[in-house]
Amino acid sequence: MVVKSKKPYTPSRRYMVGNEFEGVSSRKPEKSLTKWKKRYSGRNNNGRVTSRFRWGWHKRRYRLVDTRRYDKAGIPAKVVSVEYDPNRTPWIALLHYADGEKRYVLARKDITVGEEIVCGPEAPIKSGNRKQLKDIPEWLTVYNLEVVPMTKGKLMRSAGSFATISGKDDAAWLVFVKMPSGEVRKFHDTCRATMWIVGNEDHKLTVSGKAGRSRRLGRKPRLIWLNANPVDHPHGGWESHKGQGRKHRKMFSGKVVDPGMKTRRKKKWSDKFIVTRRKSKKAK
Repeated sequence: MVVKSKKPYTPSRRYMVGNEFEGVSSRKPEKSLTKWKKRYSGRNNNGRVTSRFRWGWHKRRYRLVDTRRYDKAGIPAKVVSVEYDPNRTPWIALLHYADGEKRYVLARKDITVGEEIVCGPEAPIKSGNRKQLKDIPEWLTVYNLEVVPMTKGKLMRSAGSFATISGKDDAAWLVFVKMPSGEVRKFHDTCRATMWIVGNEDHKLTVSGKAGRSRRLGRKPRLIWLNANPVDHPHGGWESHKGQGRKHRKMFSGKVVDPGMKTRRKKKWSDKFIVTRRKSKKAK
C-alpha cells in the first residue's frame, strides 16, 4: 500500500494524507455478494439515540465477506480481484472456487491476482491459507481467528492486524496466542485462523484533513462535556471552562473513570482464557 500527501490547493488538503489504492482493481463489486445496508444513525427501534455522534453517511452496499471458510475445505480458489470495501479498513479479495462458487474474503498483505488459496487440513503452510491452530507452526502470524471452533473468525480482522502463535499444549488441546495488545490467550487447537497479516497495513497513516470526510463516514463532531448542560452530562454546567466541579471524572452514565482506573468487569467470562495480561501504561 502507498499513502501520499495531497497538493495543498485548498486549506483542507494541506495536511491530508490519502490512500493511492495500489493493487486495488477498479471493477464494480460482485452483485450477488452485496446487499443494501440501511442507515440507522445510532437509533434503536424506538428512534432513541443509543450510539452517540452517529448521523448519516454516503450510501453504500454491504459486501458479504466469508470469515468461516470451513465448508470449503480442500477446494482450491483463485484470486480474481482485490477490491475496496467501504464497510471495513482492509481490502477484500474475490475468490472463484473450483466448484464454481464465488466468495469475498479478507485480503492479506501482499496478495496478488491469480494466486491460489486453499482451506483445510491438507492446505500447505502458505500465507493466505486457512488451517486449524494445531496445524500451524509456532511463531507464525495469523489473523481472522475463531474464538469458538466451527464459528466465524472474530479477532484480528482490521487493517494490518495480526497475532502470533507463541506455544502449544498438545495434552490439553490448547494453543497459546499472543494478541496485538501483548496479552496471551489460550484457544482450542481446532479453532481456525488464516496465516499471515491483514492487508492495507498503512491505513493508520491516512489523515482525513477535513470534517466533511468524517461526516460522509457517518461520524458527527464530538462534544467537550464541559460545554454541555447539567442535564446532559455530569461535567456539564458552570461558566465556560471553569472546570468539571467534581472530585472524580465521570462517564455519560455517571460511572467514575479516573485516569488509570481499571474499567474491565470483574469475573468476566473470558478471564479463564487469559494466560498473561497485557502490559498497560501506568497513570502518571
